Amino acid sequence: MRWIKLNFRTSFYGLLSHSTPVSKSVLANRTEDIRQAMLDALGPSGSQGFPQIARRVRFAADITGLWYLRGDLMAALASTQGEAAARQKIDSVTTLFKGLLPSGMSSRPSPLMG
Repeated sequence: MRWIKLNFRTSFYGLLSHSTPVSKSVLANRTEDIRQAMLDALGPSGSQGFPQIARRVRFAADITGLWYLRGDLMAALASTQGEAAARQKIDSVTTLFKGLLPSGMSSRPSPLMG
């Protein structure tokens, strides 16, 4: 009977596009890694130049909140470093989300980028 529960659980997570369920501790650690990467992308002057964004990143409740803050982070970085540099930093932050979000929330390549 246990294997039925396990198979159901894994197939359910498969529907959500998680190849394997992520434990709470792994999710918490990776969330903090992403939070720190976003703050690092702002840099020391970014925290002073964009305190509202730094505050929102620090106090985002979960991984989803951090995902949606990428747009604000991109705008802040683009205004100080240019769009190309901002895009590179956002892309490196975006890769950290791999496996943590349902497939509907993952980024898709833009036809304009090719």
